[in-house]
Amino acid sequence: MTFPKLLVLLIAVFLLSGCSMKYSFTGASIPQETKTVSVYDFPNLAPLINPTLTNKFTEALKDKFVSLTRLQVVTEYGDLEFSGSIVDYRTQPMAIQANSDQAAQNRLTITVKVKFTNAQNPKANFDTNFSRYSDYSSDKNLQEVEDALVTEILEQLIDDIFNKAVVNW
Repeated sequence: MTFPKLLVLLIAVFLLSGCSMKYSFTGASIPQETKTVSVYDFPNLAPLINPTLTNKFTEALKDKFVSLTRLQVVTEYGDLEFSGSIVDYRTQPMAIQANSDQAAQNRLTITVKVKFTNAQNPKANFDTNFSRYSDYSSDKNLQEVEDALVTEILEQLIDDIFNKAVVNW
């Protein structure tokens, strides 16, 4: 068999083989039989409570899957399921200024415990804590910068969770 014929044959076999994975520009590899995702509320169990954090986190995780995958969000029993809780929400001083006992920077940290269940591939299941932080100037109080910091941190946390769950690189 000549090289061009072999190449055509290999391409035809590949195209007709019916790959079961779907790859996208997001890096997500989700099997075709996976159709739905459920994201349960993540209650805020942290010692310091941000009253809007549960809703912001839960909706951001749902939005990530709606915008970057073909999966349909369902209220329960999805092919992929996310549950858990917000286990830490704290601010602490970081960089102490020279000749002073005051911090030049403060850090807001959010930690989320996530249980992921994949109905079609139980080997992919995990129960993991994800933590991210953002620093802010001690010239500002937390209330002045909190919304922007929470948005930034949640974006990073959601990316980490999404990548661990469906990006197989």
